[in-house]
Amino acid sequence: MLEEQLNSLDLKYRSLSFGEVEFMDPVSNEQMEILTNNLSAYGIEILENQKSALVQKIKDVITEMVFSEVDVNVKASVYLAEKLNHSYGYLSNLFSEMTYTSIENFIILQKIEHSKNLIINSELTLTEIAYRLSYSSVAHLSTQFKNTTGFTPSQFQKLISKRRELANKK
Repeated sequence: MLEEQLNSLDLKYRSLSFGEVEFMDPVSNEQMEILTNNLSAYGIEILENQKSALVQKIKDVITEMVFSEVDVNVKASVYLAEKLNHSYGYLSNLFSEMTYTSIENFIILQKIEHSKNLIINSELTLTEIAYRLSYSSVAHLSTQFKNTTGFTPSQFQKLISKRRELANKK
């Protein structure tokens, strides 16, 4: 899709990695606007500078790490630094500067999202979910879950059960 749009505007570019290109010649504002509009129709967003691209890569690596079926046996800071070939200090500062939140906060949000998915779509106990998401205890998961969602995991489970009961009655 990206290649098709770039070629239709006769832009000279080279592919760096999946979905990532470098323009070989200057791109006019008009061409960039057309490209942005055409790609946004497909849900594709253009990241125009390297800092934004790196922040997106940080988010992608965190999401991959949290949602992975394979247990990552190193600290998130080490994992990110190794995957992205930058010091964790640099990644952390950049992330905070660009998103106004910390990497740690983003990891917590992803873990809570994943725990919600597991509560809804699996038969795992809260102990199993806490273990899978590398929490030291169910209490730790419960505290972060409540701080993020306003519900404890148990309250969330009950809410989902009630919704399913109502849906089945219709």
